[in-house]
Amino acid sequence: MARFVRWYGSGPLHLLVLIASFALTGYVMVRLLAVQPWEVAIWLVGAAILHDLILLPLYSLADLSAHSVLRHRSGGVPQVPWINYLRVPAFLSGVLLLVWFPLVLDLAIPYQGDTRLHEGVYLGRWLAITGVLFGASELTFALRLRRVLLAARADEERPPPDRDGPP
Repeated sequence: MARFVRWYGSGPLHLLVLIASFALTGYVMVRLLAVQPWEVAIWLVGAAILHDLILLPLYSLADLSAHSVLRHRSGGVPQVPWINYLRVPAFLSGVLLLVWFPLVLDLAIPYQGDTRLHEGVYLGRWLAITGVLFGASELTFALRLRRVLLAARADEERPPPDRDGPP
């Protein structure tokens, strides 16, 4: 087993999951290419261009901006890695907006018969979900910071080890 891990770089479960995901992707591509080959090719090229040329520079710039703005920390406070508490809700909110943007931005023909919702509710609900995501992330960060601060305070109050003890 150790020889396999050294050769492959991970365990056999990782290899099985990787093979299964490639098999599923291959199956989906064969099925889609049989029905709509040009649409799939256009979608893949468009998605690569949209992601690599537009979205990646935008969210890289946003990440660098967040790092530069929120970098200021006092020296006496224990450091807690905070950036993922900002990245995760922003990512989830962005994915929701990407999937539902025609409804959120009121660009689609309303599906009132299917959803029984007026088209004006989607923006408010997306904003509410975004607020809940950031609030949950903030609460999680506050609890983590509190735990780190309590651990640092307990370390300060602990007496130094006795150096005159038994040899």
